[in-house]
Amino acid sequence: MGRAWVALAWLAAVAGAAAEGVSGSGRYTPDWASVDSRPLPGWFDGAKVGVFVHWGVFSVPAWGSEWFWWRWRGERRPEYERFVRRRFPPGTDYADFAPRFAAADFQPDAWARLFQQAGARYVVFTTKHHEGFTNWGSSVSWNWNSVDTGPHRDLVGELGDALRKRNIRYGLYHSLFEWFHPLYLMDKKNGFKTQFFVSEKTMPELYELVLRYKPDLIWSDGEWEAPDTYWNSTAFLAWLYNDSPVKDTVVVNDRWGINCSCRHGGYYNCQDKYKPGTLPDHKWEMCSSIDRSSWGYRSDMQIDELMDEPAIIQELVQTVSYGGNYLLNVGPTKEGVIVPIFQERLLALGKWLSINGEAIYESTPWREQKENATDSTWYTSRGAAVYAIFLTWPESNVLTLSSPVPSSSSQVTMLGFSGPLKWQESPGKGLQVTLPSAIPSLLPLQPGWTIKLTGVA
Repeated sequence: MGRAWVALAWLAAVAGAAAEGVSGSGRYTPDWASVDSRPLPGWFDGAKVGVFVHWGVFSVPAWGSEWFWWRWRGERRPEYERFVRRRFPPGTDYADFAPRFAAADFQPDAWARLFQQAGARYVVFTTKHHEGFTNWGSSVSWNWNSVDTGPHRDLVGELGDALRKRNIRYGLYHSLFEWFHPLYLMDKKNGFKTQFFVSEKTMPELYELVLRYKPDLIWSDGEWEAPDTYWNSTAFLAWLYNDSPVKDTVVVNDRWGINCSCRHGGYYNCQDKYKPGTLPDHKWEMCSSIDRSSWGYRSDMQIDELMDEPAIIQELVQTVSYGGNYLLNVGPTKEGVIVPIFQERLLALGKWLSINGEAIYESTPWREQKENATDSTWYTSRGAAVYAIFLTWPESNVLTLSSPVPSSSSQVTMLGFSGPLKWQESPGKGLQVTLPSAIPSLLPLQPGWTIKLTGVA
C-alpha cells in the first residue's frame, strides 16, 4: 500500500463525505450532530474489561515516562539530559534510540494468552505515540517505523493476528499530533490555518490503519492543541461509519480536537484515569495504569508506585457500577517483555474475574450504584439478577444491604460458593446476608466478593 495510494484514498474519502451534505438515506454526514447519532456497537458495552499497551521508542531509555523525548528536548529538563549523558554515548539524539528498540523477545501469541488469562475482552495497542514512530511499516513514516528500523517487524499486524485467534477485540491507539514533526510545527505556527501535517501524515495513517488492520476500536489521542476542523475529524468519522470495512462494528473515543473530550465521539474517555463519581448518561471508559507514574515501561519503577490487586479490583468495580469500561495499562520493555510484576497483576485480575465475572461482563448499572453508607459495596445488574460486590469483609460475617427490597421469592447466593445463603430482612429496610464461614481463613483474604440476588425489587 504505497504512500500515493493512501493519500488518494484519504482525499477521495474527504470529498465523498463533504459531498454527502445533509442528504443520503442512512448515511452519516461530516458534522458532529450526525456522527454522534450513530449507535455504539453493542460489543463494547458488554466487554467491560480491556488491556492497554504502551510500547515504542520511549521504551529504550525507559525512564521518567513515555513523554521522555518531550521532557528531554521540549521542556529541556536537566535531569533528563543528565540521564542521557550517564547512560548513552556522547552526542546521542532521540533517533539513536530507534535501532535499540529491538523487540527481540516479543512473542505476540504469549501476549495474547496473557491478556486472555487476565480476562480482557479487548486490547488497545499503541500504533504511534506522540514521538511519531509507527509500530507498523507506515507508508508516510519513511524509516521512522518498526519495519525499517528497530525490530524490522510489523508489530501492529503480529499482535492483531494473535489476538484474533483468541477472539479478543483489537483496538488501535493513534496520536493525531507529533511533538517535533516539521509539518505539524509549521501548521501550529500558522495558527492551524494550514493542514500540511493532516493531509500528509495524520489522515493517511488513520486510513491506512483502518484499511490494513480493520480495527474494532480506534483510540485517538494528541488532539488538545488544535480544533477538530484542523484534524478533519468528522470527515474521517463519516467515512469510517459509512464506507470503511469496519463501518458496522468499529468503536471510537472522544479525543478528536479541542473541546471534543467528554462531548463528541462514540464513547467518552474525558481524561486519563477519569472517575465521574456519578452515573453518566453516555457510555464511557476509565483508562488506568498498573504503574501509577507512567504508561510506558520504566526501569526505575518501585513497588510502592504500582497498583496492587485490591486497588485494581476497586477501580474495576467502581467503573463498571457506573456503567464504564475498565482499560488497564502495561508497558513492555524494549525487548518486548511484559515484566513479571505486571503479569502477576494481570493474572490476579483474571483469577478474580473467573469467579466474579458474571457480575461484570454484559452487566448494566442498577438503580443504585453503591451502598450509601459506604464505598465498599457496589451494585451491578444483569437481567433479573442484582449483584452486590463488596470489597471489605464484615467482621460479623453478616453483610447488610440497605438498597435491595426483598420479597418472599428472594434468593441469595455467592459467586464461587455453592448453595444458597441465609438472609433475613433488616430491621429498617433491605436485608442482612449471613456469609459463608466454611473457610474463613481464606475468604477474607480476597480483594472482593459478589452476592447474587434474585427476586428483589
